[in-house]
Amino acid sequence: MTLPIGLLTVVTFLPALGALLIMVAVPRRNEPALRWSGLVVSAATFVASLPLWTRFDAGDADMQFEETLRWMPGLGVGYHVGVDGISVLLVLLTTFLMPITLASAWHAIEDRTKEFVIAMLLLETGMIGVFVSLDLFLFLVFWEAMLIPMYFVIGVWGGANRIYAAVKFVLYTMVGSALMLVAILALYYQHGAATGVYTFDLPTLTRYVLAPGLAQTLMFLAFSLAFAIKVPLFPFHTWLPDAHVEAPTAGSVILAGVLLKMGTYGFLRFCLPLFPDASVDYGAWVYALAVIGIVYGALVSTVQPDLKKLVAYSSVSHLGFVMLGLFTLTPQGMVGAVIQMVNHGLSTGALFLMVGMIYERRHTRLISEFGGLWGVIPAFSALFLIACLSSLGLPGLNGFVGEFLILLGAFTVDKWLAAVASTGVILAAVYLLWMYQRVALGEIRNEANRRLVDLTPREWAVLVPVLALVVWIGVYPKAFTAKTEVSVQALIAQVESKASVALHKTAPVVAQAERSREPSRLTAERSREPSRLTAERSREPSRTGHRRNEPFSRLSLP
Repeated sequence: MTLPIGLLTVVTFLPALGALLIMVAVPRRNEPALRWSGLVVSAATFVASLPLWTRFDAGDADMQFEETLRWMPGLGVGYHVGVDGISVLLVLLTTFLMPITLASAWHAIEDRTKEFVIAMLLLETGMIGVFVSLDLFLFLVFWEAMLIPMYFVIGVWGGANRIYAAVKFVLYTMVGSALMLVAILALYYQHGAATGVYTFDLPTLTRYVLAPGLAQTLMFLAFSLAFAIKVPLFPFHTWLPDAHVEAPTAGSVILAGVLLKMGTYGFLRFCLPLFPDASVDYGAWVYALAVIGIVYGALVSTVQPDLKKLVAYSSVSHLGFVMLGLFTLTPQGMVGAVIQMVNHGLSTGALFLMVGMIYERRHTRLISEFGGLWGVIPAFSALFLIACLSSLGLPGLNGFVGEFLILLGAFTVDKWLAAVASTGVILAAVYLLWMYQRVALGEIRNEANRRLVDLTPREWAVLVPVLALVVWIGVYPKAFTAKTEVSVQALIAQVESKASVALHKTAPVVAQAERSREPSRLTAERSREPSRLTAERSREPSRTGHRRNEPFSRLSLP
């Protein structure tokens, strides 16, 4: 389906249009009107995005809701957007979290409210644009555009060291972006030299089989560095704790809930299909760094005295699980990774929201300042417990689904590294439950805690939708896994097909589009059944002669 303008354009640019109207029409001094305007625009964006869920065809691996528009045809640049089973969940996560984030900042942001609302809405447009872009030039525009409002959110409304944290965030991201730009241009010229077609169109470039060798390796490493910084993958994580701790609560929720997913999404959307051989060759190292990040993030979280820093380092551990699943190149692991992206956004987002709520009451985040909160604010303590249990992967809540599928795929690739990664689940229980015990249980150690007020109606309205999704995914994950299974199968088939072709070619050639699409159509009906993904599909030989849960022997570490 190709339209000149359509649903995705509306969803992407509605927040930016709302920001423009607020800038022009709402007076700076009318702060209630500013807050309500931002909330209404973000809520309208979420409502506008709901047809992406209701009208999405889970059995179709191709891009859906596609829109194309000639932008700079002489340079091969076009406005091309669309979603598949991987990106649709991330778009919906973004539109779902933004109104919740703005509602959570109702009283937390007291200065320059107009600028804050505008920055958050522009940030939403940038984030959605990253997930829907099917043109590398357009993707880069959105990727860089979202840096500007996030820089101001941290640098203007953050804590005491906000300038340091904001500059560090931008510098880290810009280093990766500069190298990615070079790789994009190299791919653009190499495709043009080989085919005579100079284009940034992603579907066209993914049908191009790039010969294995130094060029593919360097381009893969350039893309990977940009995405690894954004994840962040160990050892590129050092900007994250500073950004989280100094950012306001709204910034931390969006940073953890959406921005970090841009890195993991980039590996899925760009690195794997564009550079399949390099992805396989270096997959073992990414796999190892992911396992190190899982354990390292969990251990460092355990010793944190600050609630917000504990949750920040837990993101390093949880995103390590996502990277682990992606580079298993198995249906179970990759579906689990996509679901875990959503899970992390909900669980960690809820934790940051609740840390922000308790900070507004006590103006401290030190764990030692709390204790015995269950007897004073039982509603807050009960919901805080659900968020902690969700983050540590309790069966029946969302975190269990993603981690189980990831570890199931990981054990088929390298059982020893998977076993080490499994300790991250145990350590998560250690640092989260120990933190909860010191905060909510026991005797009241500080008299100031006796005067705390329990959840307000606004805070209930902020937390209940998030925790409802946490339970929904945990109890009935098929509603979400079914959306992404066919797209994951198609991506695996595409990587296998292109790598197989490249092994027998000495020069770049253009792969046939149907080569990567046909396997997903043949398996569309079977891939809708999650049990078949973990049982029957694992016994079916792939096109390259390997079992599907062991697509390439090169994934195993030497």
